[in-house]
Amino acid sequence: MKVFRIYEYGGPDVMKLEEVTTPSPGPGQVLVRVEAAGVNFNDLYQRTGQFRPVPLPTHLGQEGAGVVEAVGPGVHDKPGDRVAWCGDHHGGCGSYATHALLQSEWLVPLPSALSFEQGASAAMQGVSAHAMTHDVYPVKPGDTCLVHAVAGGSGLLIGQMARMRGAWVIGTVSTEAKRKVALEAGSADEVIFYEGFDAAVRRLTGGRGVNVAYDHIGVATFERSVNCLARRAMLVYYGMSHRRVPPFDLNRLPRLGSQFVTRPTMFDYLATREERLLRSRTVFGWVASGKITLRIDHRYPLAEAPRAQVALASRQTTGKIILLPRP
Repeated sequence: MKVFRIYEYGGPDVMKLEEVTTPSPGPGQVLVRVEAAGVNFNDLYQRTGQFRPVPLPTHLGQEGAGVVEAVGPGVHDKPGDRVAWCGDHHGGCGSYATHALLQSEWLVPLPSALSFEQGASAAMQGVSAHAMTHDVYPVKPGDTCLVHAVAGGSGLLIGQMARMRGAWVIGTVSTEAKRKVALEAGSADEVIFYEGFDAAVRRLTGGRGVNVAYDHIGVATFERSVNCLARRAMLVYYGMSHRRVPPFDLNRLPRLGSQFVTRPTMFDYLATREERLLRSRTVFGWVASGKITLRIDHRYPLAEAPRAQVALASRQTTGKIILLPRP
């Protein structure tokens, strides 16, 4: 089998595609033939060591879809099952590969109505968007939401789910082409550009601000996102694609309107097997029925995983980036 590993933290050049012996699954483990792997900012954080550093060497890639080839003792999955997965806090899932040795608790059934590419697009980002809009901040009818990077993989899904729950969504983008993508996908009601977005949000909301802002960019947007919040509103800071936000003085919040700031990680909203299954089944059902649109705009062969990560980091992409281990 082939798999990408890193032996040190750093740039894309530390990623090594290696030929290794295909492992046999032990108790609670499943060997899966990877048909598609998702490329996420979590993978970049793991490669650079900037969030929850893991012991090295480690395999890359936390999200994927494929077919079960072998199972260890105590596993309910069977060879031939179509599955999707995302890992846990520790990374090392190894989805950037032709085969992956996974914990059975990570796997969820992939409905026949969905392709492997769709499964690898929704197993992490779709489930994360569900958690963001249903539990981190339970969006309700009449809410106004700000969703940054609303034409990107996460933003597209968060925006669509927030609108499904009755919110009016303002999305930010960097180009006119991305603005069109967001509107076509139905991920926002109003799409604005980053320059002066806080003033634009105040204008669009009649000066009130939004009930919730979803920000995974970081330093470049964080302070202005705070400025967009209404009284008792919440800022969901769920990533740092630009750069990590410096320490924040909580004593500012009462002066700004008794607001809330949270830094969730999806894995705390997948704390149980039941929760993982509920979220994935719900999201997969929405995709299959057409309620949620997945955009898979970029596909790379497995060997070009470093280039795929560079494309994601450049923030010039739209929709989801997928790796394909086979031609």
